[in-house]
Amino acid sequence: MSEKLLLLLQLCNSTLPLGAYSYSEGLETLVEENIIIDSKSLNNWLTNELKYGSIRIELAIIIRIYNSYLIQDLDNLFYWNNWYSASRETSELRQQSWQMGKSLLRLIKTFETNNKSLQPVIEGLNNSCNYVVAFGLITAHWEIKIENILLGYLHNWLNNLINVGVKLIPLGQTEGQQLLLNINKEILLNLETIINLKDDELSSCSWGLSLASMKHENLYSRLFRS
Repeated sequence: MSEKLLLLLQLCNSTLPLGAYSYSEGLETLVEENIIIDSKSLNNWLTNELKYGSIRIELAIIIRIYNSYLIQDLDNLFYWNNWYSASRETSELRQQSWQMGKSLLRLIKTFETNNKSLQPVIEGLNNSCNYVVAFGLITAHWEIKIENILLGYLHNWLNNLINVGVKLIPLGQTEGQQLLLNINKEILLNLETIINLKDDELSSCSWGLSLASMKHENLYSRLFRS
């Protein structure tokens, strides 16, 4: 148990060379347009994303990749990778997912140099592997408990976006940590619902994120890639 927890902590570490720090997922646009201006408005945005946004779909895809790998149903695994690629609303969001997925696959090859069960999956995913798919793949291979995987992924997602807020709004470091602590409660409230989503329930209300992402590439100046 301790070894698996350490593996998960390493995978969710912000120093992992995936480039996550370079993406704001639309927050840069929202700060520029004075929609997110302080800790309260950032909290509202992130809480609504947890309840209704595309992060719910990301977690649902991790579960499906995890289960597909455990039973070695590669056709189903590739299907959900393609499904998630098609669900990305903008080119920036899709490129973010593919770039981080490619980087994580490269790390998986380094971590598991001679593992034959992973090789055909990695080759089949190639350059269009989404980050959530690579994350679900390696955590399933390491046999980490699914609830812990989802908590780790959510914590990493929140931590990254709160750090974006700290830089852009700006917020104080202590204020950012307090915000993270408060939203942890929302994670626990929404996690069971997300785990139980059926295939025909995989939808989100994330048009605010979509519009922010579409506008981002036309900002006069940008610190982030999305």
